[in-house]
Amino acid sequence: MIRFALIIAFTVLCGLPPARAQAPVQVPVSANAAVIDDIVTGSRILADFGVVDGFGHVSARNPANPDRFLMARSLAPALVTADDIMQFDLDGNAVDPRGRALFLERFIHSEIYKTRPDVMSVVHTHSPGVIPFTVSQVALRPVFHNAAFLAAGAPVWDIRKDFGETDMLVRNATIGKSLALTLGDKSAVLMRGHGDVTVGPSVRVAVFRAYYTDINARLQSQALALGGEVNYLTTAEGAKADTVNLAVLDRIWNLWKVRVATAPAK
Repeated sequence: MIRFALIIAFTVLCGLPPARAQAPVQVPVSANAAVIDDIVTGSRILADFGVVDGFGHVSARNPANPDRFLMARSLAPALVTADDIMQFDLDGNAVDPRGRALFLERFIHSEIYKTRPDVMSVVHTHSPGVIPFTVSQVALRPVFHNAAFLAAGAPVWDIRKDFGETDMLVRNATIGKSLALTLGDKSAVLMRGHGDVTVGPSVRVAVFRAYYTDINARLQSQALALGGEVNYLTTAEGAKADTVNLAVLDRIWNLWKVRVATAPAK
């Protein structure tokens, strides 16, 4: 105590401010602005390439709270801004709705996040290239390395199987859970007569997979039209190629981001 008092006295006499304990670093509890920016950018990328039009949506699990996810209000993907992003719980309820219109099929996202703790982003599209594979007996399989994740499988979910003749929409949690269970541990699931869903450990990966699912479907259709046997990637080739794709993904993301010229989220 005497030594401490002498130190304080010395600092006062020398005109030095007394030492203070450093305040603990505060971790922001709000959603990461970078994740919101990726949702906005990813929505516009997919719209720019025609993978989505006025329909479809991109979401991300809240990095500050795994029991919440972030998604735009009901709006065409090309028009989404940071101000349109809302927060939802894993039952699909808006945390702060403020009278804003919500996507009817938000349960696609909520039930996948609930079922798959590893998933940090979900994308739903009505990909024109993919839809023929949802209504035929031809399985969607990878024909080139950028779609390598499809080598693990892309199951087809048929809403009619469990729910009869519906309007084809995932309009509640029960239907959403059925879709999530069909997805299983895969990166993509096809929806009969509707579209597809891709997932990933980040928005960038999920958007990458949504884009290349559409591209692969178009290329596979062309290969099948040529006639003869198609030489697809094997499961092992797919796993190896996917590892490389994930390692260099920022190269294509940064190019796409410049292309859509999205302003940073504020």
